[in-house]
Amino acid sequence: MNVSSKTAALVATAAVVAVVGVSVVLSFGSSEPDRFAQCRKGVGSAAAKIGGPFTLVSETGATVTDKDVITKPSLIYFGYTYCPDVCPIDSTRNAAAIDLLSTRGYDVTPIFISVDPTRDTPPVLSEFTDLMSPKMIGLTGTTEQVDAAVKAYRAYYMIRTPGDPATLVDHSTQTYLMDPKLGFLDYYDRDATPETVAESVGCFLDALKSEGATPGSGNGN
Repeated sequence: MNVSSKTAALVATAAVVAVVGVSVVLSFGSSEPDRFAQCRKGVGSAAAKIGGPFTLVSETGATVTDKDVITKPSLIYFGYTYCPDVCPIDSTRNAAAIDLLSTRGYDVTPIFISVDPTRDTPPVLSEFTDLMSPKMIGLTGTTEQVDAAVKAYRAYYMIRTPGDPATLVDHSTQTYLMDPKLGFLDYYDRDATPETVAESVGCFLDALKSEGATPGSGNGN
């Protein structure tokens, strides 16, 4: 092969590499339209990786995983039963939103994950969740198990005075909307009303229904 032939070959190779490179950039640089854009409140479809596998202990004393409890659209909240005001108020709000959704034919599970595993034993959790809603599932576990769940959901908690039986616990107060197939969909702050939460959750479930998917079944394929 003479010099000119080699040069032509190199140019051709470079051109192919350039085209492939552009294709890769376009492929990874683009994203599909957000199918739930009309439902989200300031949260993009590529929101932080919220949620993930966990192993905890249910209010019945059984060891369960996320797959065992998130079997349908769920509202997940991190709190503790000794919480003097915030947790009962937020949990009552979530339970009310669930009831509103049930009138529209949607079955959504409220889940309460304790960040105070020392005091929140399964019997204590069961008493609390029974007061909030017969549908509510209470979860606790070892400190390590709770920490893993908190980390997966990018939540936060801090026991103010470890060892003090009357200690308060600082914690995040967002409620997460999770789907067993799609994972994290959105979150709700404390100022959200039962009506606001129900309207938002219903929007997601309506969107899935309009696509021919059963809520909780992903894309229906």
